[in-house]
Amino acid sequence: MSAPLIEARRVTKILPGIVPVTLVRDISLSIGPREFIAITGPSGSGKSSLLYLLGLLDLPTSGEVLIDGRSTGTMAEEDRAEVRLTRLGFVFQFHFLLPEFSITENVALPMRALGRLSSRAIIARAKDLLGALGLGDHTGKSPDQLSGGQRQRVAVARALANDPPVILADEPTGSLDSVASAQVFDILRRLVTSQGKTVVAVTHDLNLAAQMQRQIHIIDGRLTKDAAISAAAPVV
Repeated sequence: MSAPLIEARRVTKILPGIVPVTLVRDISLSIGPREFIAITGPSGSGKSSLLYLLGLLDLPTSGEVLIDGRSTGTMAEEDRAEVRLTRLGFVFQFHFLLPEFSITENVALPMRALGRLSSRAIIARAKDLLGALGLGDHTGKSPDQLSGGQRQRVAVARALANDPPVILADEPTGSLDSVASAQVFDILRRLVTSQGKTVVAVTHDLNLAAQMQRQIHIIDGRLTKDAAISAAAPVV
């Protein structure tokens, strides 16, 4: 059995205040290679909060998150940032592309932050990623010149920039129409089936969740279900 890429051990997140709010309650789970996972639950149940903890965008109040077997809670922030850059890619509901940059430069940003490639190699890889996602004819355009579905494909390309093994997506189809939603979902599925990535996606769309391999269901911050989805298409 493959070692987990991400492991949560009794993770809890509490927002302090006069009346503290518990976002995530004592959740333990493991995420392995080549998994296609849906995180589901009612609005406000803690789905996105859990995703941000798994992706080191937030720190738990108690418990720990391990990446590749390494505990991240005691890491320096610079080390956590490097783990995020090299091991994790992020796609959000609202793509968060920078409007002052071309889409090529948006995809280049994580590679520039990591600093392992030359500027020429960075631009070449950014264009290759955009081409692979059907945007090869748009590389010089700014985000506002693209449709919503195209912008989300740019966001996927940016998430893949440093070739991380795990893609974490927060409602990646939530702001798209049905056609663009299906296209983006198919891209995420092919990242698993063709490229061997692990994709973990928060989604409110149970029809999409039913096409994934595994469902993690959250209610009131608690893990209430973690099971394989029998109807999911097999990953080959």
